Amino acid sequence: MLENLEPKKVFTFFEELTKIPRGSGNEKAVSDYLVKFAKDRNLEVIQDEALNVIIKKKGVENSPTVILQGHMDMVCEKESSSNHDFTKDPIPLIVEGDFVKTNGTTLGADNGIAVAYALALLDSNDIVHPNLEVLITTEEETGMGGAAAVDPKNLTGTMLINIDSEEEGEILVSCAGGVREKISLPINFENYSSETYSIKVSGLKGGHSGMEIIKQRGNAIKILGRTLYSILDDINLVSLNGGAKMNAIPREAQAIITCENPKDLEIKIKNFEKLVKNEYSVQDPELKIEFTKHEKTNKIIKKEDFIKAVKILYVIPDGVQTMSQSIDNLVQSSTNLGVLTMTDNSINFDIASRSSVESLKEEIVNRTKISVEAFGAEFKTMSSYPAWQYREDSKLREIFKDVYLKTFKKEVKISAIHAGLECGLLSGKMPNVDMISFGPNLYDVHTPQEKMSISSVQNMWKYLLEILKELANK
Repeated sequence: MLENLEPKKVFTFFEELTKIPRGSGNEKAVSDYLVKFAKDRNLEVIQDEALNVIIKKKGVENSPTVILQGHMDMVCEKESSSNHDFTKDPIPLIVEGDFVKTNGTTLGADNGIAVAYALALLDSNDIVHPNLEVLITTEEETGMGGAAAVDPKNLTGTMLINIDSEEEGEILVSCAGGVREKISLPINFENYSSETYSIKVSGLKGGHSGMEIIKQRGNAIKILGRTLYSILDDINLVSLNGGAKMNAIPREAQAIITCENPKDLEIKIKNFEKLVKNEYSVQDPELKIEFTKHEKTNKIIKKEDFIKAVKILYVIPDGVQTMSQSIDNLVQSSTNLGVLTMTDNSINFDIASRSSVESLKEEIVNRTKISVEAFGAEFKTMSSYPAWQYREDSKLREIFKDVYLKTFKKEVKISAIHAGLECGLLSGKMPNVDMISFGPNLYDVHTPQEKMSISSVQNMWKYLLEILKELANK
């Protein structure tokens, strides 16, 4: 599919990666693929217990050692109509104009393009570069477990280039820290035989809960909670579900309910839908709340537990919390209720919170904890990772600026990002390593609309080669 695209090696390796299952937590096959790639080329390779892979290649004699870094895992999201199985099916690629995209699934360019760049470099013998240490991590999308497990003793580089940014012409020099929160509300059921109905929120754009949170897009789970609260006295609850990933803004959420007067309830829901559609008319014009007949049930959640669940949905903080006072249009703190699930004995809420200020990250966690524990829910945090602090004196940043100006005849944009990059964890482990992040144009990552610009991949490949040539001569 991509064989006619240039640079050929980059797109060939990217297409190979799309054939290997690599959802977060399912990276064994792709990790082993990287190890085999290195061994086939007689390159030094390390695979650790977390399945992170480090591949080393000698460069120009007496050159510094540079770490190229990305992650092998991807977010697995698909349209509700898609039958795609991320555990075995290749990603269905489509080339449309300047874009590589898919048919109803995430593309995995986040962060497959970094891996493809690295493999193309390692596979070539005609590129001038410094000594290279390619670090490809696991589980970035679900809490950066791979980066957390990296042993810095396996790396000697003094500079690190992360290729997990998504905007050409911009280099990142700082990122937010983050934390994952898990909430569990114990529930009990009672026997109740009845017809059921589905209330489904859909049509939302969703997106990355760091990069896209500033766009104020609707959260389907939160909207479902508001909908249920507006009809609290008219229904009983059978089940709840919504979202797919903690770090993706939920596009869909559903409640199965029982009611005495479905016609009256449908009118109430339609009226509420009008209110919400008005609120999100710009960000999410396709938003809809559908009320349809479902199957029969023989049990419902006890009313007191159902009410607690709906109130938790209502009060959980969500979205942008604070904006940076020093950088224009930069979100400082945010939180995203990403996943809603139910078991036989609990309703579970999964949240991803971010902040570039550690104390504000703790404030969001505490506010959420207090809010949900008031209703008898259990609360715990996991996968907390630090922010990547701006480095005042960075030789790598100056090289990136100079080379961009020489190559593209314009200034590169220096930015911070409201998303968690592995640079946060890695800078904590390797405080003396000079780090920067860049990448080609990617759009709608973490959604089935994800696409990658072909021309931007070409431009950023050229940029990377010029950077490496400059570093090789330092």
